[in-house]
Amino acid sequence: MAIISIFSGSFCGADEVVEQVTKQLGYEYIDGKVYEETEKRYNIKKDRLERSLCGGESLLNSLTHEREKNIACLKIVLAELILSDDVVIFGCASHLLPRTIPHILRVCLIANLDYRIEQAMKLRSTSEKEARKIIHNDDKKNYDCTDSLLDKEAYDEELYDILIPMNDTSFEKAVEMICEYARSEPVRTTERSLQTARDFVLASQVSLALAGAGHDVEVHAENNRIILLINEYMVRMKHHQEKLIEIASAVPGVEEVSARIGPKYDAPTINPWSDIDGPPKFLLVDDEKEFVQTLSERLLSRDMESAVAYDGEQALDMLQKNAPEVMVLDLMMPGINGIEVLRRVKRDHPEVEVIILTGHGSEYERTEAEELGAFAYLEKPVNIDHLAKVMKAAYKKANERKSG
Repeated sequence: MAIISIFSGSFCGADEVVEQVTKQLGYEYIDGKVYEETEKRYNIKKDRLERSLCGGESLLNSLTHEREKNIACLKIVLAELILSDDVVIFGCASHLLPRTIPHILRVCLIANLDYRIEQAMKLRSTSEKEARKIIHNDDKKNYDCTDSLLDKEAYDEELYDILIPMNDTSFEKAVEMICEYARSEPVRTTERSLQTARDFVLASQVSLALAGAGHDVEVHAENNRIILLINEYMVRMKHHQEKLIEIASAVPGVEEVSARIGPKYDAPTINPWSDIDGPPKFLLVDDEKEFVQTLSERLLSRDMESAVAYDGEQALDMLQKNAPEVMVLDLMMPGINGIEVLRRVKRDHPEVEVIILTGHGSEYERTEAEELGAFAYLEKPVNIDHLAKVMKAAYKKANERKSG
């Protein structure tokens, strides 16, 4: 029979519905099992997995791809669990199941706000104001989940086969509807649909291998053949494609790999430095060595070569020997901190443009940095393309000053 995927707004009776559906169909409820097995196999805590599903990212995610790795691990475990069929998955993890698997029955339980507030006040013994707050926070989590995973709103009817309004439907009727649909021919398991589930396993394994190597790529599988869709601009695209194919081909079970430009790919129309003199000189200053080295590599892929310093003292020494046009500077560093480095740079080398990039800043430090003459104040995690754009603007300003 069908795999049943259930998603719900809070205070819509989902727990009771899930329990009764599981019991009446003789299914296995695997939601907890997905997290437990993922934590056991990959040593990732449940709260980190849930945060990844809802779009939460660490400061270094754009460089470490931690979120992509966590989701790939969840997908592998989920994909293996659904191969047995006759399972119910509830909550955010249900949205990891691809639309390509035809024997999944996708259900959404929702109700109008008045109904949910009434249920929340009754079940939580709380005020209407507090009930509204609880529901708002729950819905935000659900919206963050579907927005980050599917670019859709949480209760968009396009995501589901059945959308049940629980304010107008009894629990018994909701359970009856779900069980009836689960037994129907359109969602019956076939050999072809099982192959799509096996392809989901393989695609998830490839995604993990690529994320582990620092690549964020859209992965699809069809009959053990892998298709990689590249949505990020790379200077050496052919070399990049070859590297991705090499990594994917090494995953057991993969018979063939192809890589091509994806639908979200946005290539620059011109060379980013074609309108200014060059070559530009950049200096990245950060005591987190892995972060700054990876940042330098990612900028290099965008034709932006940079030198690296690991503390304020080293940066000031490099400045004396070969001053850059643009410095990207962290604030929290041992020894001479970022604000003091900025102060000395603007005193002794006022022609150097300084971009603050920090994960531990405050409004006070932002104001102080701006008063000292920082070109921009950015916070981690930062989109690499946005950072490159700001660096280009800073270099253009420095170059115009030099030319003038």
